[in-house]
Amino acid sequence: MTPQAALPRFLTLCAFLVTMMNVSITPASSAEMFVYFGSHGKGPGIGFSLARFNTDTGQLTIPTFLQECVAPSYFVISHDGKRLYTCNSDPGSSVSAYAIDPATAKLTLLNEQPSGGGEPCYISLDATGHTLMVANYGPGNVAAFALKDDGSIGERTAFSQHTGSSVNPQRQEGPHAHSIHVDPTNKFVLSADLGADKLFVYRLDPKTGALTPNDPPFAAVAPGSGPRHFAFHPDGHDVYLINEMGNSIVHFGWDSHHGVLTPHETVSTLPEGFQGTSFAAEILIHPDGKFLYATNRGDNTVAVFSIEAKTGRLTLIQNIPTQGKFPRNCELDPTGRWLLVSNHDSNNAIVFHIDPKTGKLTQTGEPVAVPAPFCERFLPIR
Repeated sequence: MTPQAALPRFLTLCAFLVTMMNVSITPASSAEMFVYFGSHGKGPGIGFSLARFNTDTGQLTIPTFLQECVAPSYFVISHDGKRLYTCNSDPGSSVSAYAIDPATAKLTLLNEQPSGGGEPCYISLDATGHTLMVANYGPGNVAAFALKDDGSIGERTAFSQHTGSSVNPQRQEGPHAHSIHVDPTNKFVLSADLGADKLFVYRLDPKTGALTPNDPPFAAVAPGSGPRHFAFHPDGHDVYLINEMGNSIVHFGWDSHHGVLTPHETVSTLPEGFQGTSFAAEILIHPDGKFLYATNRGDNTVAVFSIEAKTGRLTLIQNIPTQGKFPRNCELDPTGRWLLVSNHDSNNAIVFHIDPKTGKLTQTGEPVAVPAPFCERFLPIR
């Protein structure tokens, strides 16, 4: 074959190779995301699983097992998406750090540290991403840790033992810290305590990770309420606390200059006329600040509230079944169009579409099987 005759075939081959190279390096659709699920327990097949989620359609794939981990009761992803931090409840009683592979979302354990108490149930990061905080349910204390440059967990920078008890002798014989989170200014840290019926307030030193009790050091709620989780409104002026035992939400005004909570109202998370036993669990506020979502374990619904723009007051507008039992946690996707809810006792998860005007939820697809889900988090595919 002459060089002249070979040239067209050579050019065709080059075009084919370029096409194949483009196919192989084409990134995943911008609409696709990873979703981590944490399963509670210990043993083979228990730990983290991974699914994919489409933010255009709301489709959630069946998760596949990813990483064995002891009882990852609650976990967070770092602000840059490179690290995952979890608290390992009993029998682990520790906090763990993982590196995230950006292409596959696989996890590599960096290190593990004692949490400072039994049954750690909540973990969070400050706004700088340099301080890790944990709530230990069993003894009712909170702790903070410095994070090293490689993302691993360093020395403990703070420890505070809660005090107090309340009216329920079975569940409130002493303090039980249930959550801990920084405020929008990164100057204060709040911790809800189920056993003490208090929402504790600390001053945070973002440089050292030290926590100092504020003055006043807490806001009390009605006896027997059982504070669990809380959420700040995007405007930074309001805090909403969900009470596990009282099946209620307390709306506080938040003074970000002095760290003072002022109660405004208390509303039920349950539908009118509900008869039976239920325990409120998770609370989330939509990024636009117009809607609030809360899960009810027992009633097995998501309660949807509208938030009045001027006053922050809540109005219950919907209780929608979660198509499962004991909906423990839920998570909003980064677009704000979807709510993902996990049902612990029925081993499944369900996706709801959010109406942007009303905030109401509509079920999208059928429940997806997930083993004993405790927590879920979205991660953009890079």
